[in-house]
Amino acid sequence: MSTVKTRMADVLVKEIISYINKDPMANIATILNIAEKLVKNEEHKKILGGFREIAGDPKSNWYGLMERVFSQVNPKCQQSFVRNFFFQSAVLATPVKSKLKEKYGCNIPWAILMDPTPACNLKCTGCWAAEYDKDSGLTFDELDEIIRQGKELGIYMYIYSGGEPTLRKKDLLNLAEKHRDCMFLAFTNATLIDEFYARDLARVGNFALAISVDGFEEETDRRRGKGTFRKVMKAMDILREVGVGFGFSATYHKYNTQIVGSDEFVDFLINKGCLFGWYFTYMPIGKHAVVDMMVTAGQREYMYHRVRKMRAEKPCFLLDFWNDGEYVNGCIAGGRSYLHINANGDVEPCAFIHFSDTNIKEKTLLEALQSPLFQQYRKNHPFNNNHLRPCPCLDNPDKLKEMVEASGASSTQADGEDVVELTNKCRKAAEEWAATAEGLWKKAHVH
Repeated sequence: MSTVKTRMADVLVKEIISYINKDPMANIATILNIAEKLVKNEEHKKILGGFREIAGDPKSNWYGLMERVFSQVNPKCQQSFVRNFFFQSAVLATPVKSKLKEKYGCNIPWAILMDPTPACNLKCTGCWAAEYDKDSGLTFDELDEIIRQGKELGIYMYIYSGGEPTLRKKDLLNLAEKHRDCMFLAFTNATLIDEFYARDLARVGNFALAISVDGFEEETDRRRGKGTFRKVMKAMDILREVGVGFGFSATYHKYNTQIVGSDEFVDFLINKGCLFGWYFTYMPIGKHAVVDMMVTAGQREYMYHRVRKMRAEKPCFLLDFWNDGEYVNGCIAGGRSYLHINANGDVEPCAFIHFSDTNIKEKTLLEALQSPLFQQYRKNHPFNNNHLRPCPCLDNPDKLKEMVEASGASSTQADGEDVVELTNKCRKAAEEWAATAEGLWKKAHVH
């Protein structure tokens, strides 16, 4: 974007923020009129049109969500969300990334997911983090350099996973302060969140949390350890008190799907202050993974219907990492929308795909995106014309096997699990889901 256009955009964003500071719900029409001057991409224009519809329907759940954001989240966090997440990361960066994709012949993602540390203060059933070397990790300078390189490519959204990211909370706060033009999110078990850290998050403003929870107290403590649920609930209360934006992250598996997909569960978390919820299905990663925890096709279909129903009714933005593939034309990994960098620096196409042919400590971010493995993702996407079967591992295991072998990528899993071992564990689930997904796809898309 030219300097003149950048300055104009800055002026308009500041004008929007000034109206948000006054009375956002009363000024929503004015805010959208200003935003219209910034939005050029057709997809973004559709989104803006959707906001206009929401603003005109005070009885809708989406209007209710906007009211919750503006009443619950403190002004500094509101400003960062509007400026960094919506405009900087999405609206303004999109044309920049489009040009760079064409120039460099590779995907340029919307977000980068990084593991500051593999260490964790919990040992959850079915989690692979416990298998990694606790002494490894990305240094502050390495994380900072990834962000610096990312911004040169138009990437302003950075997400942390692990391990438990808040074990490095001082470094993460310093990175958020240094890169005030970016938006940060951490997937966290929240057991280390206290009043001091919450106030620091509120102070920097550009840092939100996705808090892991596996159901109510019985389900969460069964997987994460006794007393975890109560610590999580206390953390939510602390964050809400200081106005930091947060939501929940729930992994649904064979033994908790009915719970985490229920109205009671989501309503409870909305009342606790969750503004969004991100669902993931359990993946059997690692040689010693508990395969029995994988969901059945019937349970995955249950979540397909439940998330769509709740998303249409509740004042909370709900997403399903797998089942929402139809809205984003398939898999978002491989740099298409995001990539993952583990604590050793291995650049992986996805948090759930532990294979790599590039290390960020040895090559640049752009070189990683141009690597054989990422080019395989770019070449082979979509992995299925039925976008309810988006994943090259869980839904189309032969696709992942072919790409890993063609690129010469190596396993980054701590126990060395190879692609044949991983994909073989997914074949039964893939076959069973294929029949269910076919029926759902035809019902929704074939007329």
